[in-house]
Amino acid sequence: MPYIRVIPHEQAEGNLRKIYDSLVKTRGKLAEIHQIQSLNPESIVTHMDLYLTIMFGKSPVRRYQREMMAVVVSAANKCPYCVAHHGEALNHFWKDPDRVNRLAHDFSNAGLDDKDLALCRYAFDLTAHPETISENDHIAKLKKQGIKERALLDANLVIAYFNFVNRVVTGLGVELEADGGKGYDYD
Repeated sequence: MPYIRVIPHEQAEGNLRKIYDSLVKTRGKLAEIHQIQSLNPESIVTHMDLYLTIMFGKSPVRRYQREMMAVVVSAANKCPYCVAHHGEALNHFWKDPDRVNRLAHDFSNAGLDDKDLALCRYAFDLTAHPETISENDHIAKLKKQGIKERALLDANLVIAYFNFVNRVVTGLGVELEADGGKGYDYD
């Protein structure tokens, strides 16, 4: 049960109703992460703009890599809502739920190549131990894997975004939808 009042779709009016209807039309359904922001409808719009830019915008970081980092960050933050949602999205690309589960529990045991492993290490360390991030220990290792500066920025944005969203979810008691967060458009 959320820790604050949430306006459900069927009770939404005015601008909030328009925002909800648009989300249902474009995303297929309304997620709990959207509804938790119902008392501030504009935050839903700006949140979705940020999400779409970071997770779906043009980037040298591939879509599956963004979802992979989302799972690692969310698992490190103990956010089952985001692990479920983005694990499902990652599985859309990997088509291997066991591998997604291994990633969420121990990314070093998920059969990743060196580049993906370096991205996951960066995601985990920036989340769990941000004070340890250094150019020599993290950024140089990413660059050694062929990750250029634009990709470094985009990876950092994914990691920072999921730390933000995980705090919204856990801080306001957002619960996973009855369908387990399945059925969204992942491409």
